[in-house]
Amino acid sequence: MSTLIINNQNTQTPESQKAIRPNDALELLKAGNKRFTEGKALNRNFHLQISETTTGQFPFAAVVSCIDSRIPTEIIFDQGIGDIFNARVAGNFVNDDILGSLEFACKLAGAKLIVVMGHTSCGAVKGACDHAVLGNLTQMLDKITPALNAVSTPAGVDRSSQNLEFVNEVAAKNVVLTIEKIKMDSPVLKEQLDNGEIDIVGAMYDVKTGRVSFT
Repeated sequence: MSTLIINNQNTQTPESQKAIRPNDALELLKAGNKRFTEGKALNRNFHLQISETTTGQFPFAAVVSCIDSRIPTEIIFDQGIGDIFNARVAGNFVNDDILGSLEFACKLAGAKLIVVMGHTSCGAVKGACDHAVLGNLTQMLDKITPALNAVSTPAGVDRSSQNLEFVNEVAAKNVVLTIEKIKMDSPVLKEQLDNGEIDIVGAMYDVKTGRVSFT
């Protein structure tokens, strides 16, 4: 991948998007998070980017992440307007609507990478661990229950939100299961993945450090 694409401070174009391969897209996000954690974010002209995206958008990646206010996706990856699609929901799970959004992002709009990103100290995961009951939140947290059940612990270990290590293990397992669900429930994305047109990777964001670890 060219240095020009990596250091591009303007928005993506049809040409730059086409030149980016799935692995390049991952490297762009890794480089952006490194700049973010080092306090070296690019000095973008957002007003110019608004103008440049008036007639179209050519993002290189799509990120499924949590609604948590501590994880503003473009900021932690140091990306600008028109660079990445965002699908945000508490617990970063996927349903038919989010899968349809990802199919649009990749198949129709040309994104090369899907990142499913969980995070440490996730409130939604804590709620699932505590079997919280509250209005529509109850059925939403049910989406995280498979990850909760998939994390085994020795007898007597606290499996509530008070055990942060357990919470973070469930959050990481939720990322893995979400990726599996994308592959299983979206033939469109699975075909693109098998053809090498896109990649799907997992990630965890550390709310203490701002670092993203990819899996």
